[in-house]
Amino acid sequence: MTAVITHAAAEHRKTPIDDRVDRAQELGLFLRARRESLDPRRMGLPRYGRTRTPGLRREEVAQLANIGITWYTKLEQGRPIRVSPKVLQAVASALQCTETETRYLFSLAGVASPAAAVSGEICRMMPTAIQTILDQLHPLPAAVENVRYDILAFNEAFCRMIDRDLNQVAREDRNCIYLALTDPQVRKVTQDLPETIGHMAARLRAQMAPHLGDPLWERYLQRLLASSPEFADIWERNRVCATLDHTVRYKYKGLGTLEVLQTNWWSMPMAGERLLVYVPVDEASRKMLSARMAAHVA
Repeated sequence: MTAVITHAAAEHRKTPIDDRVDRAQELGLFLRARRESLDPRRMGLPRYGRTRTPGLRREEVAQLANIGITWYTKLEQGRPIRVSPKVLQAVASALQCTETETRYLFSLAGVASPAAAVSGEICRMMPTAIQTILDQLHPLPAAVENVRYDILAFNEAFCRMIDRDLNQVAREDRNCIYLALTDPQVRKVTQDLPETIGHMAARLRAQMAPHLGDPLWERYLQRLLASSPEFADIWERNRVCATLDHTVRYKYKGLGTLEVLQTNWWSMPMAGERLLVYVPVDEASRKMLSARMAAHVA
């Protein structure tokens, strides 16, 4: 049934979805296809009469979502009505949508997507595969971060580069922005610190846009603001930027300055965790990195 509906939508729509009416119609088609794909018996719903339409009835979806049948019917009919994130989340839960399907539903409705995992968030390949990749990258410093700059995994070379053994840092404090604001060792070796923090803050603001009002993100932001007047000042500038490969520098007593290119690599989904690999920009930096790998980390 889903394939038939999708094909019908393609026949009906000759131009890309680029306005509210088209998105509302596509949303209605998606909701209907999802509703009709569910087995009411597996959900413990009673049978009415000898036969019934495929999947759930609209009334059942509305009941499961705790919303009015008229409201849900308008959504499924593709009417361009305003709907709250709370209602959308309730409908997604009632239809047993996956995380990807829920993001798609929110996107069609023109509403900011809900946050993904709330606690204990880890890279989808953790713990074995991604750590193996990181270890094999040595002596290149490498780490895996999420969109909030939480460091989810790292190799020894990364610890040596930032002059901090992250195994000795509490998991909730393993965050690139938080460390740059509060950790004396990290701050001491990081060159161009105000520019580095400014870049991270601008990217964080851009990443936070779909999560405005989300308690997890709001608590995270408040922690950063409370931890540093410096960050509060930078945040008030309201700057945003994209994620780009860029050069960062670290200075070590007795060794000099290491200059590396931070490269960004994503696993799926694109907006999820990213692998950061730091590559020396020239031969001098390559030698400096080798020397740093042989040095002691506090």
